[in-house]
Amino acid sequence: MTTLSNLKPEDASKSFPVAANSPFSTIVKKGQTIRIVDSFGQQAVDTLFYNAEDTDERYSAHDTVAAQGAAYITTGSEILSNEGRVMLTVTADTVGYHDTSAGACSVESNTVRFGHHTRFMHACRENFVLEGGKYGMDKRDIVPNINFFMNVPIEPDGNLAIVDGLSEPGNYVELKAEMDVICLISNCPQVNNPCNGFNPTPVEILIWD
Repeated sequence: MTTLSNLKPEDASKSFPVAANSPFSTIVKKGQTIRIVDSFGQQAVDTLFYNAEDTDERYSAHDTVAAQGAAYITTGSEILSNEGRVMLTVTADTVGYHDTSAGACSVESNTVRFGHHTRFMHACRENFVLEGGKYGMDKRDIVPNINFFMNVPIEPDGNLAIVDGLSEPGNYVELKAEMDVICLISNCPQVNNPCNGFNPTPVEILIWD
């Protein structure tokens, strides 16, 4: 469901540009709102959330999908942890739905899907590992993630398809933190499928108190 926000960018307490292909992280305090802006359109933003006080509690795609009885994330979705607690709530969304089933690209999956020549291309899992290390986490802490703005329809045979994104320049998704969370982002560098329109671009992160 698409919904607009009443928050104004000029009132944001923090603003962060995130370059194409790059990792990013920040802490979002309970009660704050974070907006992820797809500045140029059709850019997948792979995202994970962790309890800022205890990173063993982290986003659970399984619990989130099961609790809401829907395969995609949009306005009103509660982002649940592996302990069944609400971490964030989606309060605005100008796209309509976001994937949480297709996971993050990695050098291994790139090799299997697209050929050995892609093995050394940068990938989201490596971005997550690099950025997570700032908080004492390693590759074992990287779990199935949300792919904001990524268009992953479920085909009649039950398979997932990765197709052209629906987001347009300036589209955004907004979430209110229900606990202090670490937001871990990989601004997806994938160029072998259409999740980024074959052209990774920058995004912007805004936070309101």
